[in-house]
Amino acid sequence: MKIKIFTTGGTIDKVYFDDYSHYEVGEPRVGEILETAKVNLTYTVTEICRKDSIHLTAEDRRKIRAKVAAEAASLILITHGTDSMSLTAQALEGVSEEKVIVLTGAMHPYLFKRSDASFNVGCALGALQSLSPGVYIAMSGRIFKASEVRKNRGQKQFEKIDGPHE
Repeated sequence: MKIKIFTTGGTIDKVYFDDYSHYEVGEPRVGEILETAKVNLTYTVTEICRKDSIHLTAEDRRKIRAKVAAEAASLILITHGTDSMSLTAQALEGVSEEKVIVLTGAMHPYLFKRSDASFNVGCALGALQSLSPGVYIAMSGRIFKASEVRKNRGQKQFEKIDGPHE
């Protein structure tokens, strides 16, 4: 079983620069997360972009969709910023009837001691191996269908919704 991981940036990859007092999206961290966890799976990691998800455009989403569509692997994990993760998940719906696609990210950067990044990546990998084909989001120990989820910024979590995205 081969897993393809695409990275797009987001909080999971953010680094803090004291001198500038701001965060920037840094290099992808998912490989380090998997190495640290001693993950026993065959996977490859490809960076698509390095953006905070509030800055992802329709063109970026078309590029993500094209990369996923062209990928031979049927198990695809995408690390993504949380602010527009549900929009990208929705944009990926229908890309393939044979692929399981799971998006995940973090509310706190991987490099922070109290980050949820490792947990979310682990949950996403488990979901990827057990779900039927489709597009999903794995966050905070929950799995959501792409068409039934949104980020609740006030609660700092994802929640199930009924019907199309608002």
